[in-house]
Amino acid sequence: MPNIAIVGATGVVGQEFLKILAERKFPVDELRLLATKRSSGSRICWQGKEIEVQETTNQSFQGIDIALFAGGSASTEYAPAAVRSGAVVIDNSSAFRLNPDVPLVVPEVNPEDVKWHKGIIANPNCSTIIMVVALKPLEALSRIKRIVVSTYQAVSGAGKEGIIELEEQVKSWSNGEKITDIDTFPYQIAFNLIPRIDVFQEGDYTKEEWKMVKETQKIFHRDDLRVTATCVRVPVFRSHCESINIETEKKLTIDQVKAALAQAPGVILKDDSAKDIYPMPLDSSNRDEVLVGRIREDQTIDQGINLWIAGDQIRKGAATNAVQIAELLL
Repeated sequence: MPNIAIVGATGVVGQEFLKILAERKFPVDELRLLATKRSSGSRICWQGKEIEVQETTNQSFQGIDIALFAGGSASTEYAPAAVRSGAVVIDNSSAFRLNPDVPLVVPEVNPEDVKWHKGIIANPNCSTIIMVVALKPLEALSRIKRIVVSTYQAVSGAGKEGIIELEEQVKSWSNGEKITDIDTFPYQIAFNLIPRIDVFQEGDYTKEEWKMVKETQKIFHRDDLRVTATCVRVPVFRSHCESINIETEKKLTIDQVKAALAQAPGVILKDDSAKDIYPMPLDSSNRDEVLVGRIREDQTIDQGINLWIAGDQIRKGAATNAVQIAELLL
């Protein structure tokens, strides 16, 4: 059985790694929990055993087979050392995603890319993962020419700090107090939408939006695939939603689309307008499948389809996807 290290074990994604390793009965010999110096010494109970969290150093990976990195600056700092120690790194940060020598993998979409790794495999951005899982079965029916996506991203996408900030702001509002706790997001997030996630870059698109463009092209091996994105932070604790419009080369019927999605791995079709059934964050939280609904023809073009999707960005959008990659390695 492999020896596993989790880097960032005390954070939101790190804690989810632990939960998913247990749920999926992933075979583990030694489990090494790593974090910052501040968190070292704390103890975490996993599978009935208390494990002490250690400070991450370049020497932390001796004897480790697979290192799951939760993200952040630790990836650039310690992933190379993990590879030198003989571990395969599965990294949840953006550090290596667009490196041509690093596979960017979603197991339901491009599992074969795991084979050409050179020590590091990248987990895509959470919004990208959720989208490509829903679009893969449609790309198999007809080549997708263009994607227009708008995301509605939960505050937990910004980590524990995002969750706490929304909680505190709602408490202040409900107590009739002035909302002053504005640190994680540029503006008040309670009862508000913020159409900016990460920093602004080329063309006034944000880094998050460019991730969706470039990562989708890399995962599908399609430099010609046209993608445009608008990413919005919403006052929801968990689970991202996305409105997606695609243009395909061949015309697809709604029945074809629904049939393909109903059979697709990692997808649940949740689409019945007569019964008011469609994906929502509450339904998709704490599960691994991407929920797809509100499927309609785009009546402004000949080969257009509209979809609405919801997916848990901490599970499938981060931790579950990484553990599924580790399962491919086994």
